[in-house]
Amino acid sequence: MINPHVFRQYDVRGHAARDFADADVQAMGLAFARVIAADPRAIAATGRPVIVIGRDCRSSSPRLAAAFARGALGACDVIDVGEVATPLVYFAGHHLRAAAAVMITGSHNPADENGFKFVAFGEPFFDAQLTELAAQTVALAAASTHAPAVGRQRVVDLTDAYLSNATSSLRLGPRRCKVVIDGGNGMAGPIAETLYRRLGFEVVGQFIEPNGAFPNHHPDPSVAENLEALIARVRAEGAEVGLAFDGDGDRLGVVDNTGRILWGDQLMILLGQQLLREVPGARFIGEVKCSQTMFDALTAAGGQVEMWAVGHSRIKQRMQQTGAHLAGEMSGHIFFAHRYLGFDDGVYAGARVLEMLSQGSASLAQLAAALPTTFTTPELRLPCDEAGKFALIARCRDALASDPEVTAITSIDGVRASIDGGWLLLRASNTGAFIVMRCEAASEAQLARLTAKAHRLLQTCAAAAP
Repeated sequence: MINPHVFRQYDVRGHAARDFADADVQAMGLAFARVIAADPRAIAATGRPVIVIGRDCRSSSPRLAAAFARGALGACDVIDVGEVATPLVYFAGHHLRAAAAVMITGSHNPADENGFKFVAFGEPFFDAQLTELAAQTVALAAASTHAPAVGRQRVVDLTDAYLSNATSSLRLGPRRCKVVIDGGNGMAGPIAETLYRRLGFEVVGQFIEPNGAFPNHHPDPSVAENLEALIARVRAEGAEVGLAFDGDGDRLGVVDNTGRILWGDQLMILLGQQLLREVPGARFIGEVKCSQTMFDALTAAGGQVEMWAVGHSRIKQRMQQTGAHLAGEMSGHIFFAHRYLGFDDGVYAGARVLEMLSQGSASLAQLAAALPTTFTTPELRLPCDEAGKFALIARCRDALASDPEVTAITSIDGVRASIDGGWLLLRASNTGAFIVMRCEAASEAQLARLTAKAHRLLQTCAAAAP
């Protein structure tokens, strides 16, 4: 019986062998296909309900993709786009006018884990929709329900279409720099290398070949140690910029030739300022972990900037609701609706970084050196009981609301409290049993004080649990 806890807020994640038996995945495929086929929009574009399925390079992914497709064929047609990066699956949904798309990927999780990311009718499929999908999947699996195939399956290679679409959207200037890309043995390396060379850049690749065991380093560019090999190679090659990707290619990491890492919110400043030269008054979205300097810098440059909740599905939904041109997360999810399709694509975001550099004379290191300076913690993850983490954050929010030091509170996602020119954030993770903490301040001493205050608050509120 499938473990219902693998159905999380944004997607489905679990241990490939333990949590995803073939029969259960087939039940999930049938449940999802029935949801899609029952919607009148499903046949509006193609005359038949169609689901795109792609997969990453993990050893378990072909098995899971095949089982999901067997189930989905009980109610829909299936287009298999093969072993690809997640952004190519999102692109396929748009390009083929499919009703839905599913990516089988463990993203940046360990090699023995895997999961499913869903899109339906051009929108994220998450939260309450996944809760209902879980219920239907469990019911079908418990009853051993199978449906005869009524759909047709075909294989389509959309690599050239993706590359052509990305290339046609870019506005390159005359300058070309040398770039090192670190594929992390995930799905983005080959297509990123092809795209950037097509754009005329000198590209040096490392760990490009997809390998689901990730033999060189873990494919998560939001962790500094995973960028050490890229930093060393950028220096050794005399390159200007290094670009790294996570396991399924929807996140981007960037380093300059001094070894400095530019995090997602810093990229948002540079990319946002560039965008504002083309679209004055453009709209931006950043999540609650982003530096205050990002919100301030883009506002000062004439942008309209909104703080929103963490999570790629939530961000994409909010972009559609507000018409935002660009959004970003600390973790390296960068979402371009300006000249693009509004989803998180690490390969395309890397191309926009190169586009920015091609249009000016300043190097990435020079641009980075001009960014506002503050003192911040990394994203701290503190273990917390899964069942009690949201209640703990609620008690922290109530305590901060009555704290005389607090000048402003944001409760969009967890609680972010402004204190003495800095801020602290506490939020319950939607993907694991931990609390996320981050603090920012104008000095090291102030940062230490805010961090200590956040730790004390968690301890006090945890002790006050009923």
